[in-house]
Amino acid sequence: MKKNTAEKNDMSLSYYDSPHGTRIAYCFTPGKTDRDTSPGIVFLGGFRSDMNGTKARFLEQICAQSGQSYLRFDYGGHGSSSGVFEQGTVGSWKQDAVDIIDHVFAQRGVVLVGSSMGGWIALRLLLERLVQVKGVIGIAAAPDFTRDIKNRMTSPERASLTRNGYLELPSAYAETPYIVTRALLEDGERQAVLDKVHEIQVPLVLIHGKQDADVSWKKARDTATAFKGPDTRVLLIDEAGHRLSKPENLRVIANELARISATACTYTKRNTNQRQR
Repeated sequence: MKKNTAEKNDMSLSYYDSPHGTRIAYCFTPGKTDRDTSPGIVFLGGFRSDMNGTKARFLEQICAQSGQSYLRFDYGGHGSSSGVFEQGTVGSWKQDAVDIIDHVFAQRGVVLVGSSMGGWIALRLLLERLVQVKGVIGIAAAPDFTRDIKNRMTSPERASLTRNGYLELPSAYAETPYIVTRALLEDGERQAVLDKVHEIQVPLVLIHGKQDADVSWKKARDTATAFKGPDTRVLLIDEAGHRLSKPENLRVIANELARISATACTYTKRNTNQRQR
């Protein structure tokens, strides 16, 4: 098990041995509101990110102030969870998300906040759990990013992938390169969400920086086109990049979380009252 300074200092850190073999590290903050009508908030991190990033911690503080239940966690091979990163896929990390959400929230409604790859996983969960997912916030969401990698590959890179089963791609966020495996790319096709139109009813907001050098802001536009709903919106921030971690960016995220949480809470109460009649 990997240890780091953040883990040693985080007194709220817990572990869950999932039925699919991952020992998932997570932090859960119970809320103070009615558990039957208030959705839990779940943060889904990005590719090679962990649950101790600025946005994950910021949302924890926001939820503590508002009395909302909040969950952050590490996928397998990320942060303090078990597993080898290079052996993971979007599908396996989505399964980790399902397992820990089921463990913490059971059938209770949730609002998903997905950053980069986490935005893709949030959209997959939205499609697969139409009743439980009450809203989604995508922060520089990167659905189908494996297709983008494939489309940018050079002939030598394709040959290397065929020969070795993986590629090493430079990273702007770490000294070591990203390892992109054939399994990751193949699984990405099975998890793709942008190849057809999905009719949704819950709020979906896609917050994206116009200066994002990693995931073009046009991805947010394409995602909104694929996810049709009465409250699907794209919110572009002119001067922001991919991280969206500056104080002014975080305020935007907090405002959208408050709006979607209120909408989800009202929707859940209305459905509960209808069932009781």
